[in-house]
Amino acid sequence: MDDHVTAGVDGSPESRAAALWAAGEAVLRRVPLRLVHAVDWPLDPVFPGLGGQDADRWADRVLADTSEELQRRHPQLEITTRCPTARPAAALAAEAADAALLVLGSRGIGGLVGFLVGSVALAAVAATDTPVVLVRTADEAQDGSDSDAGAGIVVGVDIHEAGDRVLDFAFEEAARRGCALRAVHGWKLPPAYTYVPFFDPDDERDIGRSVTRTVDDMLLPWRRKYPAVAVTSSVFRGSPGERLVQESRGAGLVVVGRRRRRSPLGPHLGSVAHAVLHHAAAPVAVVAHD
Repeated sequence: MDDHVTAGVDGSPESRAAALWAAGEAVLRRVPLRLVHAVDWPLDPVFPGLGGQDADRWADRVLADTSEELQRRHPQLEITTRCPTARPAAALAAEAADAALLVLGSRGIGGLVGFLVGSVALAAVAATDTPVVLVRTADEAQDGSDSDAGAGIVVGVDIHEAGDRVLDFAFEEAARRGCALRAVHGWKLPPAYTYVPFFDPDDERDIGRSVTRTVDDMLLPWRRKYPAVAVTSSVFRGSPGERLVQESRGAGLVVVGRRRRRSPLGPHLGSVAHAVLHHAAAPVAVVAHD
């Protein structure tokens, strides 16, 4: 269990970037890499000219080409491939069940506007408890085994949630990469304060100091567990999503949490995770927690 990294590949530039990033991460972790391409049946209504054998050959070719490229880059890396027949999101979630990490691609939609996280990726994120990293084509160079592995990690901290899994993942990644970790928390005034005609600035400062102490208390066990990790924190009044996006520039990885929720309406992400996934200038790890 948890002894390999899994990457979803489909022949797109985004999945290639994800595979490259996943290979670097597998090298850092000293574990095998598993490449997965899910064949979605039935194909005929959508692609009348594409038969089952053609689809299988194409899938095998995608997996073989990706595996060969990664093997050239990392000769010592053990790589296996799988081609399950199932809906892609369900297949990826199933393959991630015994993995330490699932890595998927996301597509840029132009400049600083943001990034498109497809329905398959979102569904896979929501369907698995395994941490999922979303990688863009621009993140391709940030191969975890290369020099960019030393770029810092940014983690979003929520004092109102049980964030042990999120912090443990972030600290462990920072220790593995030998890089600094920056914890970010944004807070807002309670709604009742909007009805106070004259708000005392001292009250705001007191709230800020109290929140800062709470964040420091949350980080303390992890500082002790990972003493070699250089940790800084940023506690501020404002939107945590916006600040995490700002902090992502130049970072090697951004880590956010999501609550485990099963909604009949489909995958659901909190507003912070949603903002970071679509706008962060770095790979984003989403870690499920209770």
